[in-house]
Amino acid sequence: MTITYSLNVSEARLCGFAKLLLRWRGSIYKLLYREMIIFCTLYFTLSALYRHILNDDQKMVFESLAKYCEKFTDLIPLSFVLGFYVSIVVGRWWQQYLSVPWPDKAVMAIAAYVNGTDERGRVIRRTLARYLSLLSALTFQGVSTAVKKRFPTLDHMEEAGELLWIESQCRLSSTCFLRCFLFDYWFVALAVRARKEGRIKDDMLLKHLLQEMHEFRGCCGMLFSYDWISIPLVYTQVVTLAIYTYFLATVMGRQYLRSSGEDREIDLYIPVFTMLQFFFYMGWLKVAEQLINPFGEDDDDFELNWCLDRNLQV
Repeated sequence: MTITYSLNVSEARLCGFAKLLLRWRGSIYKLLYREMIIFCTLYFTLSALYRHILNDDQKMVFESLAKYCEKFTDLIPLSFVLGFYVSIVVGRWWQQYLSVPWPDKAVMAIAAYVNGTDERGRVIRRTLARYLSLLSALTFQGVSTAVKKRFPTLDHMEEAGELLWIESQCRLSSTCFLRCFLFDYWFVALAVRARKEGRIKDDMLLKHLLQEMHEFRGCCGMLFSYDWISIPLVYTQVVTLAIYTYFLATVMGRQYLRSSGEDREIDLYIPVFTMLQFFFYMGWLKVAEQLINPFGEDDDDFELNWCLDRNLQV
């Protein structure tokens, strides 16, 4: 579930935002600590090798290689490539949230337009609402690994009581998308039958009810589309290679060199600003990696299991 902290920053007071830096769950520290350990291990290993193991001739070769790496790291347009990529991922992430289907409007339309206090009227209203819930359930099952683990197959939905046996016959359809379309067809057929029985007063109400259903179905279709069409793999590869190549060169290029003269008078055993640069840029990449698929099981991913339970209750 997305980590919320709005209450903690409800007032702009001293150290209000600083307290957020101490959190672990959903933090950048949790995402980045493994890469930071590997980076520091490589850096200090090369530093110890240069200081204590290599002879003078080998140190000269080491220094030449370090200067070469330092010179050409500036040629990688890191900020431009990474910033543009993260902006695309964040925009896509928010649009995916806006596409999560909520049945409230359609369910209220069902309650308002489908008349009848008898058992038949109640069954029609419940069945129409049930079809919407099952449509969202199959959509979530198709795009979310968390929901897929909860309901691996339609049999598990049937065992949980969320799917009737006759409804589970939609397993005859070959794909999840076709199974969802079958529930749409059943919804339309039942709504038209209710109109013929006089339980929906006029065609305008039927039209509005079907429009709400199509809007709900459109959100489900958008989730399938986002799951189907990803950010081009080549762009993701370019950004990832740029980041890792840059810091692989930085491990060598930012080493302290005794022959550098006045350029590096202070012997920094711990490269503070290099580590901060790694933290910021690699953390930036980790933000994109976490948001690129918000239907997984990361701390900040959308909790579609909660959405599914809520839709069923509605």
